[in-house]
Amino acid sequence: MKTKSVSYFRVSTTRQGESGLGLDAQRDVVRRFVTSHGMETIGEFTEVESGKKTAADRPQLSDALALCRKHGATLIVSKLDRLSRNALFLLQLQQANVEFICCDCPNVDRFTVGILALVAQRERELISERTKSALQIARNRGVKLGTKNPTRQVRLMVEGYRRQKMEFLDRVRPVVEEIKSSGVTTLTEIALCLTRRGIPTRTGKSVWFPSTVKTVTG
Repeated sequence: MKTKSVSYFRVSTTRQGESGLGLDAQRDVVRRFVTSHGMETIGEFTEVESGKKTAADRPQLSDALALCRKHGATLIVSKLDRLSRNALFLLQLQQANVEFICCDCPNVDRFTVGILALVAQRERELISERTKSALQIARNRGVKLGTKNPTRQVRLMVEGYRRQKMEFLDRVRPVVEEIKSSGVTTLTEIALCLTRRGIPTRTGKSVWFPSTVKTVTG
């Protein structure tokens, strides 16, 4: 007899929900997992809601859990953060008497989720901190945040930062490889060579240090 399963998918924005972005990938992961483990899907539920919200704000998840309890089924999600990044909520889920599986970490169950719940909570806090830092940097650079879509402005700024970083690495790495081919191998020696050649660091400084070389060599 096949093990019964209930699939739960979640995206954080209405735009993702309408376009299917994120949902298609989750469905693919979950369905492949269910098929490979010979499970029978008796229901699929999709939520467009923030991971910060509680169970009371997420009726689709409540219905999914109710269906699991009714049929003794297992709740399947693609990743732990599709359930929530809220530690308290995940700890409450631990007491819901419903078995669940996260496809990205199938060994996690309702008895071990408490530890990962705290990790997920910390991840949410770090995301918030990074967003605040990016907004502050944007303000310092004169980016007008009172726009219709300030999040997009920050995203574009972050993408620009990453692009500049990759362009810098593409320029400097060949020089580093050339220096290494001459027999110079230590970070200190490479830093000295880069400094002597007058090559500026990514932040525009004229002096290289072993730590800044390491960011280039990986």
